[in-house]
Amino acid sequence: MDPLGRPPMKPVRTRVARPTDRLTEVVAFYRDAIGMTELGSFQGHAGYDGVMVGWPESDVHLEFTSHVDGSPCPAPTADNLLVFYLTDRRAVDALVDRMREHGHAPVAPENPYWERCSVTFEDPDGWRVVLVDSEALAAR
Repeated sequence: MDPLGRPPMKPVRTRVARPTDRLTEVVAFYRDAIGMTELGSFQGHAGYDGVMVGWPESDVHLEFTSHVDGSPCPAPTADNLLVFYLTDRRAVDALVDRMREHGHAPVAPENPYWERCSVTFEDPDGWRVVLVDSEALAAR
């Protein structure tokens, strides 16, 4: 136990899962535009189809699911963020160029905190993705 009485815990993998009614478009955004790898998929599991994506050698994955009856989720707000911390400005610029090549334009961040060190995009469902220059953030 730690000083607060919590048992020791070290997750071996993190997966963020969310539903979508635009599975094909959302997967294309993260796989083709952002450059993640499709790690696996499933079809017809109790009415669900799904796709998992992530970067090679990373233990952080995203899972997108679609149900035959549609998604019960409300639309996200402009401050629902998925934040990717990249190594430096060159890495951010390269990914921004890739995003533009796939037809995605940056959007203004809701929170001005992100204006100086990152670029924000929206995925096809309206969820915001922030590409952060880690070096610039550390220098703030």
